[in-house]
Amino acid sequence: MEIRHSRIAGIGAYLPKRVVSSAELGKSLGVTEDWILERCGIRERHYAAEGEGTAAMAAEAVKRAVADAGWQLADIDFIIFATLSPDHFFPGSGVYLQNMLGLGHIAVMDVRNQCTGFLYSLVTADALIASGKYKRIVVVGAEIHSHCLEVPETTKEIAILFGDGAAAVALEVGEEPMLISSVLHADGSGAHCLKLELFDVSRRPWITTEDIQNRRHIPVMDGMRVFIRAVKEITRTAKFVVEQAGMRLEDVDLIIPHQANIRVIETVRKHLKLAPEKFFANIQVRGNTTAASIPIAMADARDAGVLKRGQLVLLVAFGSGFTWGGTLIRY
Repeated sequence: MEIRHSRIAGIGAYLPKRVVSSAELGKSLGVTEDWILERCGIRERHYAAEGEGTAAMAAEAVKRAVADAGWQLADIDFIIFATLSPDHFFPGSGVYLQNMLGLGHIAVMDVRNQCTGFLYSLVTADALIASGKYKRIVVVGAEIHSHCLEVPETTKEIAILFGDGAAAVALEVGEEPMLISSVLHADGSGAHCLKLELFDVSRRPWITTEDIQNRRHIPVMDGMRVFIRAVKEITRTAKFVVEQAGMRLEDVDLIIPHQANIRVIETVRKHLKLAPEKFFANIQVRGNTTAASIPIAMADARDAGVLKRGQLVLLVAFGSGFTWGGTLIRY
């Protein structure tokens, strides 16, 4: 059977209009801008407007990716939607996105792998194209965190990290392999370290007044444990994926990591002993947008002239679950 390959035909991103500086956010949290910058390096982030949903942001990103690819929306035959913040508990946001785009005939898949969701989706899309079943697939990551961050109960360590946004890549059949090597991992023993506990479907009722009083509707994080594990796994994954391809880290033109925290990115870079220009970071102006962070960074890097056709690009991520992974692609 002939082996088919995928290629990235287009990239598109959407960011909400509202920009929240760390100076503004710090005032509401009772901390200084310098305190925020020291801990995560974020100067500003985007927050979705009241009434703006995850699928709606994704729809704008998909339209831009499709236009960048030179397609029509009707050319899409599969959508993979990665998010940890769906519009509703169920159904997944994929069907809402599909309906907004007027594509009621095509298949959609929702992926819930948090910060690693885009990489899981990208590997899946590449395999679906390789199978010969689908020709043009859109992979989208979109998140709205601010609606549960702008509440007094949220701890400042969490509130300072996250932002909202969406981005998509349009994949089509290509002549040469895009995805050169990849690895995906998960370790559920760390699931309690970064989670949003409600809803708990093992109980009746799923949510109670006591749950709200005990702040179970607010994300919780063991920041130090997440930081240490993220650095360890991203460093190890970067080395493994490149070695699996029979290459060296020095051969990689650009590394686009999940934008979790500038301290994580810098620590990983130092462990890998690579120059700053090898890494692309936009967390300073986007915040952590979980499943959307890598494709938003790809769009920003492309627009800045940093991401160029033909480059060997390493994508790596670590997030809640714990889940992590890496892909080496030829852009």
